[in-house]
Amino acid sequence: MKKLSGILISLLLLLSTQVQAKLVIEITEGVEGALPIAVVPFKWMGDAATPPPEDIGQIIAADLKRSGYFKTLDEAQMLARPSTMTEVDFRDWRELRQDNLVIGRIEPNGPGGYKLRFQLFDVYQGEQLIGYNFSTTAKDLRAIAHHIADLVYETLTGTKGAFATRIAYVVSEGSPKSPKLSLRIADSDGYNAQTIVSSTEPLMSPAWSPDGSKLAYVSFENGRPSIWIQEVFTGKREKITSFKGINGAPAFSPDGHYLAMALSKDGNPDIYIMDLARRKLRRVVRHWAIETEPSWSPDGRKLLFTSDRGGSPQIYQVSVTGGDVKRLTFENRYNARASYAPDGKSITLITRVGSQYRIGVMDLRTGSITGLTDGRLDESPSFAPNGSMIIYATRYKGKGVLAAVSTDGRVKQRLALQSGDVRDPVWSPYYK
Repeated sequence: MKKLSGILISLLLLLSTQVQAKLVIEITEGVEGALPIAVVPFKWMGDAATPPPEDIGQIIAADLKRSGYFKTLDEAQMLARPSTMTEVDFRDWRELRQDNLVIGRIEPNGPGGYKLRFQLFDVYQGEQLIGYNFSTTAKDLRAIAHHIADLVYETLTGTKGAFATRIAYVVSEGSPKSPKLSLRIADSDGYNAQTIVSSTEPLMSPAWSPDGSKLAYVSFENGRPSIWIQEVFTGKREKITSFKGINGAPAFSPDGHYLAMALSKDGNPDIYIMDLARRKLRRVVRHWAIETEPSWSPDGRKLLFTSDRGGSPQIYQVSVTGGDVKRLTFENRYNARASYAPDGKSITLITRVGSQYRIGVMDLRTGSITGLTDGRLDESPSFAPNGSMIIYATRYKGKGVLAAVSTDGRVKQRLALQSGDVRDPVWSPYYK
């Protein structure tokens, strides 16, 4: 019960600033037989004294490597550094047992601008699979590199990449008696971290809008919980609810027109939906038990939520129009914090195994739960927008850190921040 109540609490204060601390990604477990690929450093065609501020090839290689599905070749082992197809001798790369090869070049394009060309080859067939040209600026070089990694990933796996997306998470720094908390966003690899909100009060439950332009959250900055929506790029924000009691667990609908939430303004916490254009509230679920953590189905027709109406926290499903409630989870005595996979065929959740809280995936067709993690206190699972990975919060060496696991459990990685406790992650959607 305490855990359920805790999930409903959050806070914040406005401030948008660049953060120096970075998330360091450590791959703790990858796929056996990962696909060998060589990413040659991109050739700089301009003045040697003024190279671009980002190493494009290195970013692409790091993205592919941390997916767990690719084994990238170390630069020191490369026999050549081609940047055009005419310079490629496929025998070199066959000798190194590389299945695929990425090459590219970058040149100046006016003040502060760049042109990039990249190509992906099948080494054994000796043919180009894809090739693109890009024009960009210095500040967008990392974004272009992530986009190229997405193109390579999709071409070779058949699944859309998610490297050019973002994550939001909460960081707590300072002493337990005087904490400094912040809600931050960063690229999916932890770079370009920015503080969206700062406070000395508790903070949690960020939720992305479907176009990635806004975050909803709960703030205690005036001594009582309130739900806010804030524009990520401008910092403009608006208070959405500030009722007596709990105002928590905001979740945007897939079309961005509605916000689901947990409110206790009429007694026990229940699930409500607000029409954001009209600011009109509608109660979807009403019960004497604690109802919280709403999450929308991809088609916007159903909501998942956590309830202890059966005697212990379990996952339930209801139509957004209300009506009959269906219990989904029966395995284990504790299941909470559920959300749908992008394809709507499964959900991720926190499930208790003995005294341990783990991240699991439940097949909605069979109802069976598969455990994916082995931590003692794994929390806040969130799907990547392509459904391939789940980011979550856990404990490591006495600190709160973020981690990610593939939906089949074979790829695992840990995202460690240099300072502070990190928790409550949520993966952004694809930008529209």
